[in-house]
Amino acid sequence: MSDKYLQQSVAELLSSVAVPQPAPINTLNRSAATMNAVKAHILSNNLAPGDPLPTEAALAADLGVSRSSVREALRKLEALDIVGVKQGSGSFVGNMSLEPMVETLVLRASLSEAGNRDFLREVAEARQAMDLGMASTVVDAHKGKPDEALQELVEEMVSLSKQGHGFMNQDIAFHRTLLAPLSNQLLRQMYQSFWLVHTSIIPNLESETEGSGLRTAYSHRHMLDAATDGDVDAYRAAVVEHYEPLLEILS
Repeated sequence: MSDKYLQQSVAELLSSVAVPQPAPINTLNRSAATMNAVKAHILSNNLAPGDPLPTEAALAADLGVSRSSVREALRKLEALDIVGVKQGSGSFVGNMSLEPMVETLVLRASLSEAGNRDFLREVAEARQAMDLGMASTVVDAHKGKPDEALQELVEEMVSLSKQGHGFMNQDIAFHRTLLAPLSNQLLRQMYQSFWLVHTSIIPNLESETEGSGLRTAYSHRHMLDAATDGDVDAYRAAVVEHYEPLLEILS
C-alpha cells in the first residue's frame, strides 16, 4: 500500500467523523452557565480576592454570549460577594465572605414572629455544636496562656449582668478573641456569621433572657478558666452551661 493511498484513506476517514463543537449555551440557562464559566475562570487561574477579571467584552467573546448576559452574571455574582464591580475600573474577584448567607438567614428569621423562637433555637444549637467541636483546638491554643483581654471581658459581663444590663457586645468580643488564635479562617467566619444572625433576633426575647444573664456571664469565666488550664472536658461542660439558659427559654 503506497503512502499516497494511505494518506488518502486517512483523509477520507477523518472527513467522515464529525468534529465535536463547543455546545452553545442554552438560552434558558445562559445566566447560570455564564456565572459558572466566570467561577471556572477564577478557579482555573487561581485568582485571589482583589485580582482583576477580564473585561465584559473579553468574557462575552470567550463564552460566546452577549455582553448583557455577562453583565447580568457579574451582577448576580456580585450579590454573592464572589465578584466585585467598580465603576470605571471593571470587575475583580470578590471577598467571598459569608455575608450573603447571613442576610438570607436574618431575612428567614424575620418572616414570622413565631418562627423567630424556633429559628433562634436552631442558631443556638448550631453555635453550641461548633463550640463543642472546636473544644480541643481552642483549649490547645489557650493552654497555659492567660489572656488579659479575655479576662477583662469576662469581668465586664459579670459586672453588667449584676447591674441588670445586657452584655452582647462583650459576649461577641469574647468569642471573637477566644477564636482568634485558630488558623481555620472558615470556622471563624462561620461562627461570626451565626453570631450576627443571633444578635439580629435576640432583642425580641430580651425580656425573657434578662434573668439568665448572670449564669451566662459566669459560664464565660468557666470556659476561659478551662481553656487556660488545658482541661477539654471542663471546657465542654462550660460550653453546655453557656447555652443552657437560652435553650431552656427557647424549648
